[in-house]
Amino acid sequence: MKKILLLLMIPVLAGTGVHAQKFGGLAMTPPMGWNSWNHFGCNVDERLIMEVADAMVESGMKDAGYLYVNIDDCWHGERDSLGFIHPDPQRFPSGMKALADYIHSMGLKLGIYSDAGWKTCAGRPGSRGYEYQDAMQYAGWGIDYLKYDWCNTEGLNAEGAYLTMRDALYAAGRPVVFSICEWGNSDPWEWAADIGHLWRTTGDIYNCFDCVKDHGDWNSWGVLQILDMRDNGVLRRSAGPGHWNDPDMMEVGNGMSVSEDRAHFSLWCMLAAPLIAGNDIRSMSKETLAILTNRRAIAVNQDPLGIQGYKHASVDSLDVWVKPLSDGRFAVCFLNRGLNATEMEFVWKDNPFNDRLTGRAADFEKKIYRFENVWEDTHRGDTGAPLRATIPGHDVLMLILAEQR
Repeated sequence: MKKILLLLMIPVLAGTGVHAQKFGGLAMTPPMGWNSWNHFGCNVDERLIMEVADAMVESGMKDAGYLYVNIDDCWHGERDSLGFIHPDPQRFPSGMKALADYIHSMGLKLGIYSDAGWKTCAGRPGSRGYEYQDAMQYAGWGIDYLKYDWCNTEGLNAEGAYLTMRDALYAAGRPVVFSICEWGNSDPWEWAADIGHLWRTTGDIYNCFDCVKDHGDWNSWGVLQILDMRDNGVLRRSAGPGHWNDPDMMEVGNGMSVSEDRAHFSLWCMLAAPLIAGNDIRSMSKETLAILTNRRAIAVNQDPLGIQGYKHASVDSLDVWVKPLSDGRFAVCFLNRGLNATEMEFVWKDNPFNDRLTGRAADFEKKIYRFENVWEDTHRGDTGAPLRATIPGHDVLMLILAEQR
């Protein structure tokens, strides 16, 4: 009887005249957490999710700011006679509410996955036509984050489809971070800020720094390919507290070299991207853990101004990225895109920073900034002299600059 009453409430909620909107006050800095897809694909169950949550706490990732434990595709079972979705009883025998309670007891939050089409990308039941029922089910379970994909959506308008689920989530009443995942096909950075808290800007990432994986009718992309795929000058105009560009989940710890993982993580921090780990954090190496929990890099990503970084210069294989930070500071990331080490000399006075989007500028002839190295405690200096360094292939030198008092 209870479910019948809930079902009858759906059109009432949709037609009350209450102004639907996305939930405010969420994702004021880029969301941090973990997602199952990159490493586990469809091999998910409640034991895995509980073990990952345990590892997130025990490893120090929670203390570093990682909060969301997100189940991607393949958790779904069937819809019941009233249309309500249920988890796969073999994979999640205790049910999603019990799993959410366990996650919440550890001070973490639970995320889930669905799709705007009839079926998910892996062929499970999608949410098309069931948006309000699914949102109510998620609220009842205690879900905190929804990744909403775009497979099997022939004939749908992306903005309209995501508006429908946004309104359904709001009607259900439980605050949920809404992650739009239509791969940037319809320029969501132009329309999604009032709908979701983050939106994918590209197709899927995979664990390669500089390559493309051909699946026949679609591709997966390496780190550099994703970095170059969109006009960053256009994207960064849309980013800020509560609304973020999402270049996809991270591949740190999934098979790239340590230097490539460090560069990957640094770039995502410079881009103010969501930091969603995608590795098996139950068995990660100490090098992977050190990258994912580097406090200075995370502080760059989580800076309260929420300004997405920009490419300041590019010479041969070397890119220079700049991210304005709070308190008049700047993050600078020198990226070696090539395979071989490169010798660098950066003359600060010849390279003033001038971010036209924000008006933030640094004239190194007039002011000297001290800097610290994000990845090495011993490397400190100031902008009064040229910076000379050797950057290994597929690696970075990342600095935080503060005005010298």
